Amino acid sequence: MSSTTIVLITLIFYKIVLLLIGFWASKRVHSESDFFIASKANGGGLGAWTAGLSYAASTSSAWVILGYTGFVFSAGVKALWLVPGIFLGYLLTWLVMGPRLNAETAEKGHITMIDFMTTDVTNKWKSRIAALSAVLIIFCFVFYVAAQFQAAGNAFSSVFGLSMVESIILGAVIIVIYCLLGGFLAASVTDALQAVVMLSACLIVPYVTVQAAGGLGAVMETLHAREATGYFQLSGGIVGMVALGAGLGLFGTGLGAAGQPQLLNRVMAAKDSRARLQGAAITIGWGSLIYIGVTALAFSARALMPDTPSEQIFFKAAEQYLPPVMAGIVLAAILSAVMSTVDSLLLAAASAISHDLGAARFMPGRELLAGRLSMIVIAIISVILTLILPDSIFDRVLFSWVALGAAFGPATLTRCLGWRVNGAHIFFAVLIGFAIAAIASNFNGVFADICEKWLSWATGILILITGKQTQK
Repeated sequence: MSSTTIVLITLIFYKIVLLLIGFWASKRVHSESDFFIASKANGGGLGAWTAGLSYAASTSSAWVILGYTGFVFSAGVKALWLVPGIFLGYLLTWLVMGPRLNAETAEKGHITMIDFMTTDVTNKWKSRIAALSAVLIIFCFVFYVAAQFQAAGNAFSSVFGLSMVESIILGAVIIVIYCLLGGFLAASVTDALQAVVMLSACLIVPYVTVQAAGGLGAVMETLHAREATGYFQLSGGIVGMVALGAGLGLFGTGLGAAGQPQLLNRVMAAKDSRARLQGAAITIGWGSLIYIGVTALAFSARALMPDTPSEQIFFKAAEQYLPPVMAGIVLAAILSAVMSTVDSLLLAAASAISHDLGAARFMPGRELLAGRLSMIVIAIISVILTLILPDSIFDRVLFSWVALGAAFGPATLTRCLGWRVNGAHIFFAVLIGFAIAAIASNFNGVFADICEKWLSWATGILILITGKQTQK
């Protein structure tokens, strides 16, 4: 049996499992709330393992396995500034924002992050904020989903020699089917499964690659002999305020987690406070292992195959150093990373159209159908964008992540801290925070990076401070 056939059989079995989970979850979907956030009514909600692993898989997508790994491979030690920022995001969402997000969702039946953010706002401004937020979410998620479809295309074409068109469409169809069936519950359970597969691959592939390079000592010896000094410095070889600014720019990426609806939904949906705290521990433990593994892979691959395209090193290492069955599992891990993000993004974008933007109002009594149709529309647009505007996976995801964080992070965080803010100020905090991040992303340099990651947040917070109302 050829290696390609073994990989194909592994993947078919894996996809069947995902579709069966979707079918199982479909039996538990009876309302819009069930579909979009696995309503806690009647004993619903997510347990600790499902919440923690699905959150982890959604945040550590193909961006980590392919994008982050490739960034470390190319840029060296300075890329590690991203890691503490990412863990700051974990702590911020689960432990600082989590208590109020989770408790109020159970009490008031929130379906989306926008419901929570606009709880205390008058109806006039609530509808305006919801419309603006839906537009921004849809805009960013189309790019975000496109990046994941591109990663799926890379995976299929690398192993099977399929064209990018065939690869992208195949991956998109599988993801959309199980999301249409089971909604948020199916996405969360499959994400938890995919988190286990991703973790296995992110430990196995780095291990065999490091061993092939002769161990970590040999890897470092080879790199020191070949690479410039700046490759091993947190500053990247630059000094002074420029170095500090570059580090802060990368570190600030973690703030984006506070404004990601697909992540906050997991925190909102945790069954209770105990499940939320356990979920936080699971996410942090899983993330620690993942980042250690892919960082080791990046450096060992740089020592062994320095001419490999940066976003292909995971594939190349698996192909060269693993037997066919294990290579099939690794490919499944890449597709897991893609799917664990895409399903969450499609659901969040669909809820923005159907619930926040109000498309479901035009289909009274058929809110579930409105949500499912919205999901299909987003998937089709994303596939088209992937095919006509290919771009770096890392860059696409980074833009969407940072821009959404700047738009929604300040307003959601301050709401979690108990602030009541005038609706107009929330609206402009969302709009201006997003605008600063989006404009700054079009420029290069440390100053632009600081504006994108930090000034966007600072401006949003200042606007919210001016609109803060005295608690009654």
